[in-house]
Amino acid sequence: MKKYKSINELLDYIMSKGVIVSNKEDALEKIKRYSYYGVVNSYKDIFKTTSNDYKKNVSFDEIYALYDFDKNIRSIFLKYILEIETIIKSLLAETLSSKYGIENYLILDNFDDTVEQEIIQDSINKIKEEIDKQNGKHEAITHYLSVYGFAPPFVLVKILTLGELSRLYTMLKQVDRQSISKEFKISDKLLKQIMKNMTMIRNICAHNDRLFSFHSKFLITFKIIDKNYDDKDKSTNIYMIMKSMKLLLGNDKGKEFEKFINLQIEDLKSKLKSIDYNIILYLMGFPTNKTN
Repeated sequence: MKKYKSINELLDYIMSKGVIVSNKEDALEKIKRYSYYGVVNSYKDIFKTTSNDYKKNVSFDEIYALYDFDKNIRSIFLKYILEIETIIKSLLAETLSSKYGIENYLILDNFDDTVEQEIIQDSINKIKEEIDKQNGKHEAITHYLSVYGFAPPFVLVKILTLGELSRLYTMLKQVDRQSISKEFKISDKLLKQIMKNMTMIRNICAHNDRLFSFHSKFLITFKIIDKNYDDKDKSTNIYMIMKSMKLLLGNDKGKEFEKFINLQIEDLKSKLKSIDYNIILYLMGFPTNKTN
């Protein structure tokens, strides 16, 4: 848009492009609540031809259904990423505490000496700065600093973002990384790859960006998880992230996570009329006609 348009004008505009609006009042309310950009601009490309025209019989309801699907799977992914984050934080805190103690664990000698030492020291300094910054703000940090003069690992992990947790894990000595990754029955290299991509997914979910068509250049060695998967795009997609997270979650939680995603896919399938829902599965990285 080159100039401001009211929601009425925006709806009239997509109708002039051939998009069917069966209930204008409902469509206006949805655009008002979630924005034209959030609903239409972010998802309309799926419903267009190569010449940038809308396909025949595309409806606003279908575009909104895809938006709603993406919103719902973001919530599901975020919920289970937080679950995995909690598990890894607990494992990492236990590893640091048991091996290096609960006070002087943030020293250079406790980390991977094959990584550039300046990078590790800079990360350690930033972690210490964050601990100081949280003093007086975070209850547990404040308590331990005031009573004991330090923040033990099981308190430190409470203030780490997933990105910071991923970086800290990467800096650990390999034997320490392996002590954590073995809990998931995978290599430390694969766990690093998954955590890197989960951090990106978490940020997408937190900022309400488009998720279902996610692709990442940070490759996951997915053949270890599914030896028959055809990684034709040579990139990490949302299907691969889903299967990787299922592995980290364990049997019950993993099945629960996947079930909720598949229910959303089935719901979307029932609402798409002008396009084949397999297009969405393809963009997500699912094997052809496979949703489990």
